[in-house]
Amino acid sequence: MTCAERSAQLDAYLDGELNAQEIVLIEAHLRECPSCAAESVRRMQWKRATRSAGLRYTAERALRERIQNQLSKKGRGGVAMSWKWRAAYAVPALALVLLAAALLVNQNVRRTRNQQVISELADLHVATMASNTPVDVLSTDRHTVKPWFQGKIPFAFNLPDLKNSEFSLLGGRMTYLDQMPGAHVIYDVRKHHMSVFVFQERSLRAKLDRNSLPPKNLSFNLETWSQGGLRYFVIGDASAADISNLAKLLKTAP
Repeated sequence: MTCAERSAQLDAYLDGELNAQEIVLIEAHLRECPSCAAESVRRMQWKRATRSAGLRYTAERALRERIQNQLSKKGRGGVAMSWKWRAAYAVPALALVLLAAALLVNQNVRRTRNQQVISELADLHVATMASNTPVDVLSTDRHTVKPWFQGKIPFAFNLPDLKNSEFSLLGGRMTYLDQMPGAHVIYDVRKHHMSVFVFQERSLRAKLDRNSLPPKNLSFNLETWSQGGLRYFVIGDASAADISNLAKLLKTAP
């Protein structure tokens, strides 16, 4: 089947509308065709951005019910309060409702931004693994990979010594998030590839922490932390234990 025919199936694939046999065929094609893989990432990001925009300012059901109850509330004994008492109670009540709504919207916006960042990193990981040239500097030596980034990104970071560990370094490449440059280093453990992303913390719009959870539909394990003004992400289809062990090595890198 040609690229044009596979491209026509991409939307159905991303929406989970293909059968098992079709999914196997299109995923095999995406691993072999960089242009179709890149197009699938572009469409995935567009779909996620559209869904996030539609849900960003949606009030939760509990908030709507509280507002309705507050507006319909009457005095005890079923007698409606006079307009003066209504005004006296309504103004502070309305202020509290507006404050709660503002806090809720801010919380939802922050959660949405965090999930967008994690989804974009997952897309970068998938696109890189599907590429014919996943790394710009191919080396298992950290003393070769680390210096390669000098002058290409506006910060320095350390890579761990992998002696006596299960992990192997494959290489690295430059990447971008929120239009800011960062490092993308790839490791391997038992035929599973893992991406390590490093960015300046201050350059990211999203304010992430160790409790930032990936979207529910993300099929990868993830760990993120901040260290020395840098934000680290470890993501891949390896086990959660492997992701955690690699994160520990990175945190203690000399």
